[in-house]
Amino acid sequence: MKILFVSLFTAAAALAATACTDKIEQAFDCHQICGRYDECVDESYDVDACVDRCEGHADDDEAYARKANACEACLDDRSCAQSFPCVDECIGIVP
Repeated sequence: MKILFVSLFTAAAALAATACTDKIEQAFDCHQICGRYDECVDESYDVDACVDRCEGHADDDEAYARKANACEACLDDRSCAQSFPCVDECIGIVP
């Protein structure tokens, strides 16, 4: 019985750790995407509203979350001038 309890506790802890990691990664992705749009396209862009919208959609829609991750991955290590090829990945995440 003790072994079963320890096994269940370990499994629950692993699931909780995975869920927390996903949330942290998702928030980072949204902030990077929205911040890049502010930096490269529209300096008066409301980054906080964009991040809230992005995180909310990503929580509710797995396809949106995948698109946000693809957008962030495309933007990674690119300058503003080099970001144009990411339009397909980022459309719908940012205007």
